[in-house]
Amino acid sequence: MYFSHFLNTFTPLYLIKLTVHMNKYIAFIAILAFLVGCNKNDRGELVGVKGKKWYPQKPYGMTLVPGGSFIMGKSDDDFVGVNDAPPKTVTVRSFYMDETEITNSEYRQFVYWVRDSIVRLRLAIMADEVGATPGDGGIGEFAFLDQENEEMTPYDQYMYDNYYSISEDYYAGRKINKRVDIIWDTSKYPDEYYAEVMDTMYIPIEEAYNGQRTIDVSKLKFQYTYMDIEAAARNKGKRRSDFIKQEELEIYPDTTVWIRDFNYSYNEPMHNDYFWHEAYGDYPVVGVNWKQAKAFCAWRTLYKNAYQKSKKQNFVNSFRLPSEAEWEYAARGGLESGSYPWGGPYTIDDRACFMANFKPLRGDYAADDALYTVEARSYEPNGYNLYNMAGNVSEWVASSYAPDSYEYSSSMNPSVNDEENMRKVVRGGSWKDVAYFLQVSTRDYEYADSARSYIGFRTVQDYMGVEN
Repeated sequence: MYFSHFLNTFTPLYLIKLTVHMNKYIAFIAILAFLVGCNKNDRGELVGVKGKKWYPQKPYGMTLVPGGSFIMGKSDDDFVGVNDAPPKTVTVRSFYMDETEITNSEYRQFVYWVRDSIVRLRLAIMADEVGATPGDGGIGEFAFLDQENEEMTPYDQYMYDNYYSISEDYYAGRKINKRVDIIWDTSKYPDEYYAEVMDTMYIPIEEAYNGQRTIDVSKLKFQYTYMDIEAAARNKGKRRSDFIKQEELEIYPDTTVWIRDFNYSYNEPMHNDYFWHEAYGDYPVVGVNWKQAKAFCAWRTLYKNAYQKSKKQNFVNSFRLPSEAEWEYAARGGLESGSYPWGGPYTIDDRACFMANFKPLRGDYAADDALYTVEARSYEPNGYNLYNMAGNVSEWVASSYAPDSYEYSSSMNPSVNDEENMRKVVRGGSWKDVAYFLQVSTRDYEYADSARSYIGFRTVQDYMGVEN
């Protein structure tokens, strides 16, 4: 103890000064933490973190389907249908749904976006290869918007230096120029390089006929990524990257379905005109398989959120295909036990007019005044303001088809989608089906990579609230 007192007595001066300075520093940190931690408006109370103001919005062309419970499936008197659609009480959450099937015009917007993006990328790559830059009046006007012709933000520069520039894809992350209009008129091509790029987008001259230059639709491929959340939830502990999936597929509708679906039948006019001619712009798109319908949903989400980002607004929820339960709940339109979206049990009203577009009689497709499809906003909507939930075209849903899926699916937001099961459910019946397939509880399926002249789709979006 005496020795310890001796050491304390003869403590060096620099240690004393250091101790004093440390005490002052600790006191300063404590005061700073107190000042930073205190919000002059919260009075020391737990008020939560103040975030950005949120402005919910009703998606364009969609209607709100309020959540609730219903008896899903067939009634017991349908001895055949009840085997794969037994009655079951389920509950679904609120969601938005397209008022109509996706139309030719709407799907063409997707096709044109993909086409234009591919053209702009090819033009930018060509400009990079020949060293062309903006201001040359030629292909240089379509050069990448990178550090060579436009100043990058510090973040963009960092990402380019540390990720994109060392990627296997040399052009990954480089921004294409969307400010300059694409020139489609061959007489106005600005230079030979531009003509060379554009020529790659068309089918070879020897394959063309009637003097028409035709886009090679096999070049129109859309690539997107998504995360398999269900797999991630079942396999905790793995890396996030293990569950990120990438898809790339051709997105142009298969117009030959009008020929292949009906052997020994003259449907060439529908093959030639149905998708691209303006006369059919408001008709439902067909010839789209399940995978293409999913790709459309991914593009619609990407397209909308790009706009939201430009306006510094919150991103919207993803657009997607409805689950089988969501589709049936929406199709019923709030009616408890109706056979059809309008109730039933008949397919004609009190004026003897048909309530939907289907095949009422054997071989008589036009008995309802429509030989093929009709405009997407035809007939009367159901209680949720949804058009053609019965007839016109059958509709892809997100669920896989299994005869016993109702038995093991959840009673809350049921959704069964096995990626290995290529049989995907279609609902609602179509212009070539008999009335039984128009019933809201009837299940049918088609293979995910198959396209038909009588199958289309509509999308949904999760509900987050409406602006007051």
